Amino acid sequence: MGKRVALVLAGCGVFDGSEIHEASAALVHLSRGGAEVKIFAPNIEQRDVVNHLKGSPAEEKRNVLVESARLARGNIQNLAELKASEFDAVIFPGGFGVAKNLCSWAVDGKNCTVNEHVNSTLQAFHSAKKPIGLCCISPVLAAKVFPGCEVTVGQDKNIDGRFPDAETASAIAELGCKHICKNVNESHVDKANKIVTTCAFMCKAPLHEIFDGIGTMVQEVLKLA
Repeated sequence: MGKRVALVLAGCGVFDGSEIHEASAALVHLSRGGAEVKIFAPNIEQRDVVNHLKGSPAEEKRNVLVESARLARGNIQNLAELKASEFDAVIFPGGFGVAKNLCSWAVDGKNCTVNEHVNSTLQAFHSAKKPIGLCCISPVLAAKVFPGCEVTVGQDKNIDGRFPDAETASAIAELGCKHICKNVNESHVDKANKIVTTCAFMCKAPLHEIFDGIGTMVQEVLKLA
């Protein structure tokens, strides 16, 4: 019987929701790993809406759960209904929606607040010693909720211009967590906390390398589950 995995989304689209390629990659690797997946998102208004063609703000309002349903092909539930007891693991793809909708990192950085249902979900899986997988900017959720944990968002220096958000590693360290430098096709396993992270689009890399890195994260999560 396959592992039961909850996937938590933050909307639909890199600039104001979940990064679509990351969510899709996670789902493909979970399917290949024989996992039974259910998808969740918080039923809240997005912090903002971005016109992805122009890269500029749009004067409209959107709901995170409704937008996430696009990625879930309509098969999605309110995050408030997620019960950790019904799953073996949880995974959070990245995208700016994580830093805007699941927490306030995009505005407040290390001083951010985490959405109550996101926080309770993370705490429930951690307390039950069930693995948590996070990619791209999502590792900041673990850094904020679990001081002392180990995560990666890639590198802590902008090597060859490939890691433009390398300062995130410093902010993670300032929260009392340990940042582990990893390449885009790798993941890091914090065995003590059962937290698995990979940098994904925090690195400017070919799509297949990002896909492979997410694959290592999913594989490690399934091993721990």
